[in-house]
Amino acid sequence: MVGTLIPRVLTIAGSDSGGGAGIEADLKTFASLGVHGLVAVTAVTAQNTIGVLGVHDVPPQFVRLQIDAVVGDIGVDTAKTGMLSSPSIIREVARAASDYRLRLVVDPVMVSKSGAPLMRREAVTSLRERLLPLAEAVTPNLDEAEALSGLRICSVDDAIRAGGAILDLGPKAVVVKGGHLPGDAVDILCIRGMPPKTFHAGRLESGATHGTGCTFSSALAAYLAWGRTITDAVKGAKDFVSRAIAYGLHIGKGVGPVNPPAILQIDAERYRIISTMRDALAIIESSEVLACLSPEVQINLVMALPKHFARGPDDVCGVAGRISNVAGRLRAASCPAFGASRHMAAVVLAVMDADPSLRSAMNIRYSEGILEAARSLGLKVSSYDRRAEPQEVKLAEGASIPWGVREAIARLGAVPDIIFHEGDWGKEPMVNILGRDAVEVAMTALRIGRIVSQAREP
Repeated sequence: MVGTLIPRVLTIAGSDSGGGAGIEADLKTFASLGVHGLVAVTAVTAQNTIGVLGVHDVPPQFVRLQIDAVVGDIGVDTAKTGMLSSPSIIREVARAASDYRLRLVVDPVMVSKSGAPLMRREAVTSLRERLLPLAEAVTPNLDEAEALSGLRICSVDDAIRAGGAILDLGPKAVVVKGGHLPGDAVDILCIRGMPPKTFHAGRLESGATHGTGCTFSSALAAYLAWGRTITDAVKGAKDFVSRAIAYGLHIGKGVGPVNPPAILQIDAERYRIISTMRDALAIIESSEVLACLSPEVQINLVMALPKHFARGPDDVCGVAGRISNVAGRLRAASCPAFGASRHMAAVVLAVMDADPSLRSAMNIRYSEGILEAARSLGLKVSSYDRRAEPQEVKLAEGASIPWGVREAIARLGAVPDIIFHEGDWGKEPMVNILGRDAVEVAMTALRIGRIVSQAREP
């Protein structure tokens, strides 16, 4: 990347009309990892989450013309290949890679996730003989590694042997992806003249894995363009694709796509939430009427990541130390932070199971006057009885609040704006205000506080 402000990475691959694999997955990955993506389309496919309906190859000369165009003007720091369906396309790509001395990551795409062939049988020989010797790294899955090495793979040791056999074909490094082996997902990196390295990750059970291979090879190429060593690049790519799988998109009727931009989306949402929480706390701390809403256990205000990203309390922003009544004014003990309130996080996560748009909650004290004020504002109010909590729920760690939220929703037949309970032995009665974001919840509390405060005036 000499003389440039951003690495330039070229994908030479097919297009997936479903947006889950191919150049679509590659470009999402490149953007997520801060590199500029360039494209040479080798084929146009008609496919979705269920299968591939058709493939139209781009003429080999036009594939070469695309490569010439971007290399000659913009330049390429690393390149990766994906779907190369015919010997003639492989020959043209190999000539271009040799002419321009491209640092090449080869993803030997042979079959789609749905089982449709994406490489002609005769093209495998061309790939082995013409492209692999030019590659800096090759990233086969187990089936592809078997096809390239001629060896059967049933274990990690088999994968290591297959990786060694593929190394003999000329590439500098081979990453045999072990996602189809039983147990943890183990990838094996084989580098000429060095002992193999293994990279472990817990297996993610997901129905959204379309595009994993494309995403991995694209991430590997991007990290290499940033100057990482092959070992660090493989580790980074594995971590990246694990997150893309964890936050995969469950869309369509078949295998959904992975979500490469999740890493950017989560960070962006965290920033927005902290900003919104700060605005909400400014409203709360500037009011003279909200102190009357403070319960003995004090107040907390929380806001969660969107439902697709919210997996637990660490994905919910709150106030560590809570919000307390200090000389007649509410004061936050600290700045907003994720994971700061497990109790209120449990409330909002349970509410989001029923209505994902309601991502914020705030607890205030219980009184009939507060409930009357809420109803006078047209807010939907529901409750649950903590004394009716089943014994098995009481004994299960963290089960009480989700149970109560579900009971309140079932009692109203809809998701309310206010959920309250009248307490139990050792449990203070409480009111929870729900809303789409922290500012909305703070404004609702402010309206309730004004009514309650006026009612208390002589």
